[in-house]
Amino acid sequence: MADIPAASAGIVLVTGVASGIARELAGALAAAGATVGIVAGDPAQGQEVGDQITSSTGRTDVRLFVADLSRQTDVRALAAEVQTTLPRLDALVHSSAVFTPRRTLTADGLETMFAANHLAPFLLTSLLRDLLLESAPARVLTLATPSTEPLDFDDLQSERQYRALTAFARSKTADLLFTFELARRLQGTGVTANAVHPGMAPTRFRRWAATPLRWASWLFSKSPAQAAADIVPLVLSAKYDGVNGRFFQAGREIDAPPYLRDREIGRRLWEASEALIRDADAGRGPTA
Repeated sequence: MADIPAASAGIVLVTGVASGIARELAGALAAAGATVGIVAGDPAQGQEVGDQITSSTGRTDVRLFVADLSRQTDVRALAAEVQTTLPRLDALVHSSAVFTPRRTLTADGLETMFAANHLAPFLLTSLLRDLLLESAPARVLTLATPSTEPLDFDDLQSERQYRALTAFARSKTADLLFTFELARRLQGTGVTANAVHPGMAPTRFRRWAATPLRWASWLFSKSPAQAAADIVPLVLSAKYDGVNGRFFQAGREIDAPPYLRDREIGRRLWEASEALIRDADAGRGPTA
């Protein structure tokens, strides 16, 4: 990480820091010179992460934000707090994700994984858009997987049929569609949007995978710290200035399937997401 000048590291907000890659990433960003804001759903866990970062890096400017990202009221409160407490935002890193083996609903009446894994980043980015534009050049980076599971626009909430791994895969498909559509909409603004596949790091999600996949992940995975080290340059390095609408793994650009690059599908998901957020905010529940 020698190519990352501390003077230009700026202010970075990282979601989902209670465990895994995000925890390591927040610490690595702070060690590289960034002022880090961390988002956790549990205040005690968030404080533990903040204390750990301070202890390991000597940084005393770590800012903890507490929010349950499956709840739109929390996402809105988080955005408002960020806007009033951070003077600028040079990078927004979406690294929070949940997995639910059974179909559950959020307080807004939305399927939990779709709400937390896709709608939360969508809404938070929308609410922080002006701050990002004012801070430009700035970056939005989303941790994603190269999912090829197509969306069912007639059943985005998995009401007709719920298979946990399929629903999770679709939420990650939505993350990539969102990233590429966001990149198109931000073109020329000085704010960029990219996605990164962290690889097969040993995270809590692995226990839900089929046995062969669990064994393969043990054999070929990297540690959360190694995965985080690969991601830090995408957030901070001048090498990626102006790079927009790309998908990376281990510092290299990887191809995204044509489905994920489809402009019409990206536009359709964007509009469906806006409608779901409006309806949930109005207390009407999902319409798609």
